[in-house]
Amino acid sequence: MGKPDTRFDVAAQIDANVQSRVIEIHMGKGFSGLELTSITHVLNTANTLLGRALFSWRFSTDTPGLVTSDQGALVRAEPAIVDHRLPDMMVVVGGKGAANGSWLTRARAMQRKARTVVLLSDAATAFIKATKAPSGHVTTHWRDITPLTETGYHPKLTSHLSENSDGIITAAGAGATLELMVGLVAPYLTSPQVAELGNHLLLQTIRKSDAEQPKCMADNEGLFDARLTEVIRLMEDTVNEPMSMTQITAQVGYSTRHMERVFRTTFNDTPARFYKRLRVKRARTMIEESLLPMIDIAIACGFGSCTTMAKAVKAEYGVTPSQMRSRKSIQLLTYAGRQTAR
Repeated sequence: MGKPDTRFDVAAQIDANVQSRVIEIHMGKGFSGLELTSITHVLNTANTLLGRALFSWRFSTDTPGLVTSDQGALVRAEPAIVDHRLPDMMVVVGGKGAANGSWLTRARAMQRKARTVVLLSDAATAFIKATKAPSGHVTTHWRDITPLTETGYHPKLTSHLSENSDGIITAAGAGATLELMVGLVAPYLTSPQVAELGNHLLLQTIRKSDAEQPKCMADNEGLFDARLTEVIRLMEDTVNEPMSMTQITAQVGYSTRHMERVFRTTFNDTPARFYKRLRVKRARTMIEESLLPMIDIAIACGFGSCTTMAKAVKAEYGVTPSQMRSRKSIQLLTYAGRQTAR
């Protein structure tokens, strides 16, 4: 596990009073290798930052033995008996076999014990299909959202990265599994540790649970215009040193008038306001999910001063940068998860 980072000695002493948490990772044949490694990587890295094995995990399946992933990896798993050896948290990994497992019965047993259940991608889809009227909102990977909407009545289905329905968390899974797991372990870490965990995982930003999933490009006809995509990429790449609209149009080959028309049609906004909102959004992410000084964030987001950035942030979000950062801890999950707080 390695030696604890000396920067977190005090936090480690505080966390020594917290009992270890057992996470059961349930999988079926053809499970998502990406989701599995995302889960274990976050847990192992969090243990390293804390300097002790606060999180332990075990693998389970319906038929004990070796289970093969969608990428050909083999994992040895133990049998999952309905209400035997219930963990503190159970995570059901998506994949081909997710819809056919008996994990739902075990998930209900966990729910009765007020313990957290996390269902990723295909498992979330199977849960939504099997649950006629969930008590709260549900979600799954965007590829399944449209078919679910077209084939059934799911008024509480959203396109958020994750949702909590009475202790059962449904989630998009796939590449967003890293961020979800960071959110689940965050209550056991200090804010600096959460930021450091993100750095170790090479996450430039950590999206919150109510963030919208990236849409398929087919959902936005405007993005088929290669020049519009290039404009947006230019804006994103030059947040720290904003270009003028004239410079952008000259580089991409748009006329100013045509770019205005395309942005209004596609985004119902002007290019200048869209550009500024990208900068303000980047500033908010850095304010909330990093410990950088405000002046550094202002410079990184193309604002001439902290005052200018503060006015832009306040106009967009209704709060000042200082108010955004006034929280005692980083809250990545916008819902109340069970067994995830001290």
